[in-house]
Amino acid sequence: MVSTLRAAAPALREEGARIEVNHVSHAFALKGDRLPVLDDISLTVEPGEFVALLGPSGCGKSTLLRLVAGLDAPSKGALRADGMPIEGPDPSRVVVFQDPTLFPWRTVRENVGLGPQAQGALRPKEARREVNARIDAALELVGLSAFADAHPHQLSGGMAQRAALARALVNDPRLLVLDEPFGKLDSLTRIRMQGELVRLWQRASFSVLLVTHDVEEALFVANRVIVLSERPARIVSEVRNDLPYPRHRDDPKLVALRREVLARLGLAA
Repeated sequence: MVSTLRAAAPALREEGARIEVNHVSHAFALKGDRLPVLDDISLTVEPGEFVALLGPSGCGKSTLLRLVAGLDAPSKGALRADGMPIEGPDPSRVVVFQDPTLFPWRTVRENVGLGPQAQGALRPKEARREVNARIDAALELVGLSAFADAHPHQLSGGMAQRAALARALVNDPRLLVLDEPFGKLDSLTRIRMQGELVRLWQRASFSVLLVTHDVEEALFVANRVIVLSERPARIVSEVRNDLPYPRHRDDPKLVALRREVLARLGLAA
């Protein structure tokens, strides 16, 4: 169980996936026209790295995540995970969206166990025991052990998002792909969840690719922030954040980085 979720792993052990995005462009067909969304994007996520994609709303951040997750194929360019082409979804790359999308008729435990169940890992009896142990470990990691038998309507927004994270973690991902996972939470819950996400990442050592439009959130959680332009998205700049964890929001260095990123987004004033 410990090896499955790497619960006792130190921060930044190189167990996460290495993701390469090479000269990727993408466009949608819209009423007979071509709508460019991404323009020649190249970036690398190193094993165990936490990278945030930051840019204006609608610039193409979520589209890039879908390409990395293998949910869509790029119009041009190539994506690789650990040197292998990304040609479709894979259990090692798990997506957590803004909405928890929990099944209301299932308990928290049953929702968390959906991944192993879909992979047919609930048979035979030995496999069921292993999966149950993984579910227990995931629930413990996100602090929901006491709510394993609760239903989604009995959870707060933050607890529901924790359940979604547990559902991702039970698959032992090497890359966690996060599409504004805290965007619909109130500000206090969002702050708490940001800290919890960092602690989960440090313990489990997966790589993370996070989409957000919140400058402070990106700088609080990530090693590196990729700043994107308006659609079609291009990489404007990369900001490396070497501040140690846990970080403090009033740290003068963090405040200075925030000003720097805002300036690169054209919002210095």
